Amino acid sequence: MRLALALLLLPMKAVAAPPNPLVRQRADPWVLRHSDGYYYFTATVPEYDRIELRRARTLEELAVAAPTVVWRRHAAGPMGAHIWAPELHCIDGRWFLYFAAGAAEREWNIRLYVLECAAANPLDGPWLERGQLRTPWESFALDATTFTVHGVRYLVWAQHDPALAANTCLFISRMKSPTELTGPAVRLSRPEFDWERVRFAVNEGPAVLVRHGRVWVSYSAAGTGAEYCLGLLSAAEGSDLLDPQSWRKSPTPVFTSSTAHGVFGPGHNCFTTTPDARTDLIVYHARDYAEITGDPLDDPNRHTRVQPLGWNADGSPAFGIPAAAH
Repeated sequence: MRLALALLLLPMKAVAAPPNPLVRQRADPWVLRHSDGYYYFTATVPEYDRIELRRARTLEELAVAAPTVVWRRHAAGPMGAHIWAPELHCIDGRWFLYFAAGAAEREWNIRLYVLECAAANPLDGPWLERGQLRTPWESFALDATTFTVHGVRYLVWAQHDPALAANTCLFISRMKSPTELTGPAVRLSRPEFDWERVRFAVNEGPAVLVRHGRVWVSYSAAGTGAEYCLGLLSAAEGSDLLDPQSWRKSPTPVFTSSTAHGVFGPGHNCFTTTPDARTDLIVYHARDYAEITGDPLDDPNRHTRVQPLGWNADGSPAFGIPAAAH
């Protein structure tokens, strides 16, 4: 078993590295390698005002692919400000975009929303607004992602728990449909360690990877400056994912800033693979400097980066350190 898992590292040596950064000034990146042979890319744009999609056959081509704007924020009311962290998913032959948005008049009233598209190519549209994805509380919520295990679809997201002083915690729930939850919402993680509470007490940006009999959930912690980093949760694939006791949490961050490589605040990641599916990749955003004037959210230079994800002999992901620009 140890030898088989160690051999998983070997394909990494042969992978031709795409440019790093992959896409400049795109935060909260989402890359989907779909069954049609294309990579699809979306992310938060610096203006926080629209959702763009790109597609290409390779990551190298994705870096220079022209973006298509598929939706813009409303001039008034809900979905009118802070358009953040879109994710593209294909569910039962239809496309869904999950994203967070505030109201035009109350920009911090951030909630989860869903768009739907029936076209074969999601860049062609049209995209229909399916409204707010309701959670048990009307509180600050963002960063929804969805996945299936053994035929059951789940949503994981970040939200302010009214019962806690933390900014946001991570929650999981089953889904009745791509736009509706069913059953209880269970808290997976709260910001409890010092490294999760720098500047702000935050757990957000969950990303799911099912490998080696376990469900791995990386997440982002702390403020959005150089302190931003990744934590890691895991549960046995066959366990009750709605039972908090099924989950283990790393007491230390698994991916942090690298002064040596000039990469700061790595976070809000997703996972994809090489075209042959032999090598897992981590896609994330980071800046190339540590010092920021003013609110980090006003700084546009969070760039999308990508690098191979390794695996340890025990089957856990080996994130390594952020790769230097090349």
